[in-house]
Amino acid sequence: MNKIKITFPDGSSKEFEKGITPLEIAQAISPRLAKEAIVAKINGQLKDLNTKIDSDAKVEIFTFDDPEGKETYWHSTSHLMAHAIQALYPEAKFGVGPAVEGGFYYDIDINTKLTEKDLEKIEQKMHEIAKQGNPFERKELPKKEAVKFFENVGDNYKLEILSELDEDEETISIYSEGDFTDLCRGPHVPSTDKIKYFKLLSVSGSYWRGDEHNKQMQRIYGVSFPKKKMLEDHLAFLEEAKKRDHRKLGKQLDLFSIHEESGPGLIFWHPRGAVVRNEIENFWKKEHFKGGYDLLYTPHVGRSLLWETSGHLQHFKENMFAPMQIDENEYFVKPMNCPFHILIYKSKLRSYRDLPLRWAELGTVYRYEKSGVLHGLLRVRGFTQDDAHIFCAQEQIEDEIIEVIRFSKRIWEAFGFDNLKFYVSTRPEKASGNDDLWERATNSLKHALEVENLDYEIDEGGGAFYGPKIDIKIKDALNREWQMSTIQFDFNLPEKFDMKYIGEDGKEHRPFMVHRALLGSLERFFGVLIEHFAGAFPVWLAPVQVAVIPVSQNFADYARKVYEELIDKDFRVELDKRDEKIGYKIRDWEMQKVPYMLIVGGKEEETGTVSVRAHKKGDLGKLSLSEFSSKLEDEIKNKFINN
Repeated sequence: MNKIKITFPDGSSKEFEKGITPLEIAQAISPRLAKEAIVAKINGQLKDLNTKIDSDAKVEIFTFDDPEGKETYWHSTSHLMAHAIQALYPEAKFGVGPAVEGGFYYDIDINTKLTEKDLEKIEQKMHEIAKQGNPFERKELPKKEAVKFFENVGDNYKLEILSELDEDEETISIYSEGDFTDLCRGPHVPSTDKIKYFKLLSVSGSYWRGDEHNKQMQRIYGVSFPKKKMLEDHLAFLEEAKKRDHRKLGKQLDLFSIHEESGPGLIFWHPRGAVVRNEIENFWKKEHFKGGYDLLYTPHVGRSLLWETSGHLQHFKENMFAPMQIDENEYFVKPMNCPFHILIYKSKLRSYRDLPLRWAELGTVYRYEKSGVLHGLLRVRGFTQDDAHIFCAQEQIEDEIIEVIRFSKRIWEAFGFDNLKFYVSTRPEKASGNDDLWERATNSLKHALEVENLDYEIDEGGGAFYGPKIDIKIKDALNREWQMSTIQFDFNLPEKFDMKYIGEDGKEHRPFMVHRALLGSLERFFGVLIEHFAGAFPVWLAPVQVAVIPVSQNFADYARKVYEELIDKDFRVELDKRDEKIGYKIRDWEMQKVPYMLIVGGKEEETGTVSVRAHKKGDLGKLSLSEFSSKLEDEIKNKFINN
């Protein structure tokens, strides 16, 4: 029989000749789809467009508009870049070259220290190769042959990867285009001329596999698009993102610092950064009290016995700092707060009347991250988690989840984030807890989102080993998505710590436990917040809310009077006493992104007013001090967001 049935995502089907490829199917559907097609999914697996289909199959075709299309396009461009590098630097050895969010990179080992001019040279060579239209050709081969090939080219990085692959479980495949061959699972675009517009963005040092004990390589980042306008828009976006980089703004606005003398990944909050943190914490605490939470404070270290019981030493040790020896016992700085909250729970016998218990802590934890992945405030080794745990009875769980979802939305909206996406992560392959518990818990999460009329996506197998979860992602001012809040069931710890409560029936029952973090960590949240507002915080968060600036020293006394009246009202105010020209001072405060400047001179002193300037908006006219104070109080009280 030479005919096979192809079923499409909408459920429709059509017969084609046996051996047809996804590209030929796309051509049969429409010339435009064939032109834009990048990769296909055949029976749930991503495949090259030139893959022959010999039996009935479900087929889905992806373009650059789809995540699968982008990933394939960017990964193919990383191969094109590696080809160009090999042509220019024949001694080059290659690590890994994956697609990542926003583009691709490749780790390379060459003798030359690459510069921006070298990147331009590599780009030019990439254009030459792309125009040749070399097909990406896949070949599957035994592990021995693959090892022999990479031994011949002397690429120890690929040999190390191969040594970890089990050919009985994994298909060993290589891809060739032109005279370049690389170890790769694929898939790829059909040919190099499909890759149209690209830009190599930067080069940086990178340890092989992110381990500082390994050799340092050079990592080249790039991005590519099928249309010129897409590339131009993306480069403009990157320029704006560069201006908002929290590391740059953190230094410019004197918010925080990191010091090699104390160790990488440890954050020093400067006075102005500490003001923002204090406002966040005060708001966080107030909202938690309103939400029926109690606050906890727990130690920074615990004996190894605690971490053995919790399972952290079995499952998380590589992310924990080395132990300290104290009184012949090993102690670890805590990577999480949960075991400490459980000890408080177990400090006395609990009744069903006590439940639910909602306990929250701004607890500082420490996790070992490899130096190669540390990144400003966004990836650190010491951070304060806005952590909470809910202990409740089974019949209370759904109401508690619904309330956490509502709570999360209120918190994010207060900070100016109203574009939220929800994901339900289901049971992974290796998981604790029985199937019935997982099913009930997962359904509770789904139902809670449905009750709130919230759309969600399923992250199949993305749950933690101890339970399913809801993840909440936010979008910032540049439409970038950030994973922030998480709501996680835990079947593991209540069992390990033998947690109990006495039910209404007088018998012992196991409580349900939910881990919940809203902001994630204060450090990472602060980094996101800086970039979202480009350092220009709304008035209620701003380190300095008002700068009082006399036109000259002749009006210093009136300026001080204005300053003192605002200070008495608990506003955060600075008085500019510098003997500089007024234009210079205004420009300087504008650079410091202070929400309001009050300019005072002769006319203001005569009328008892202030001239108000707003950041980025300029002159707002004259107001009496009481009018301005009322305006400020209203913006702070209502957490006015203007970004």
